[in-house]
Amino acid sequence: MRYAKITGWGKCLPPAVLSNDDLSTFLDTSDDWIYSRTGISCRRISHVNTSMLASVAGRHALAAAGLAAEQLDCIILATASPDTLVPSAASAVQQQLGAHRAAVFDINAACTGFVYGLSIASALIRAGTMQRVLLIGAERLTHYLDWTLRDTAVLFGDGAGAVVLEASDSQVGLLADKLGCDSDAREILYVPDSGTARPRFAQVDGLFAINFEGKEIFKRAVKGMGDAAAFALDQAGIDPKQVDLVIPHQANIRIIDTLARKMELPPEKVMINIAQYGNTSAATVPIALCEALEQGRVQPHHTLLTAAFGAGLTWGAAVIKWGERVAPLSVSQAELPPCEQSALELLAPAIAGCQAVNRKNKHD
Repeated sequence: MRYAKITGWGKCLPPAVLSNDDLSTFLDTSDDWIYSRTGISCRRISHVNTSMLASVAGRHALAAAGLAAEQLDCIILATASPDTLVPSAASAVQQQLGAHRAAVFDINAACTGFVYGLSIASALIRAGTMQRVLLIGAERLTHYLDWTLRDTAVLFGDGAGAVVLEASDSQVGLLADKLGCDSDAREILYVPDSGTARPRFAQVDGLFAINFEGKEIFKRAVKGMGDAAAFALDQAGIDPKQVDLVIPHQANIRIIDTLARKMELPPEKVMINIAQYGNTSAATVPIALCEALEQGRVQPHHTLLTAAFGAGLTWGAAVIKWGERVAPLSVSQAELPPCEQSALELLAPAIAGCQAVNRKNKHD
């Protein structure tokens, strides 16, 4: 039987850091208010489009795998914030990498996108359709935010993470997974006035705002991720105590802590980096995986569990058996173009625009 082995990994984080104290300069909030409710201290603000974040992460993953872009059979980009809907942002990644042989496509399962993509990429390799797949989770969700709404403006950040999967005869990679969607409550997490649901010529003001009903999302996230994780572990024949590291979606520290308690996992078995980056949606899991490898928390033959939950309301979990290698074969020097502005300077036009629209709406 063929398996899909993870042979490369990489991340890309924009240099501009937006701290909780920065947010308090234009929102009625504080570092203590944000951190105590979310576990977030700061987040990154991108000065480039999603595809460029994805491409840099992809270059690092390819170097770690010892591969050239021309050797790829497929590029899958998991994102809810693509540069363009038509064509796919994955095609821009292909262009930037020079991966001319690769089939490319985007998937939008929001925060669960990387877990969905891992299942798709592994299935393509197991079927013999593909030999080498680059899977990327990348987001620039700060583009969508209404910077006058405290409850959502503090949550999200930008970034990208990637893995290379290759065909293998060894029993490694994705062992079991469970994907699903709780669409009955899809309205509790969505971006209104986007896509073809947005009326043409209807004087829509262009202000994106993420509708986010926190308490209901919390309840459904814990159940969705917990049930999916239990199912995937059962399918793989693995007891939760045999899991070496859980890499959960980094949405809220309270969700992560509740999931860990539900699975009776000690803190040292849970990867958490939400404080530094906030919720980067489809990018949280691959970024956390990269950092777990950098910190030596992933060792040869470790059993990993990842679980995520996102808009839709999508949910999913995957059990991964790591292979032998935990160090990159090579290191890429790829990086983003220089950013000459601070995070607040980058956001200044968006903050002013959101404030102006809200003043107009209140007046009307």
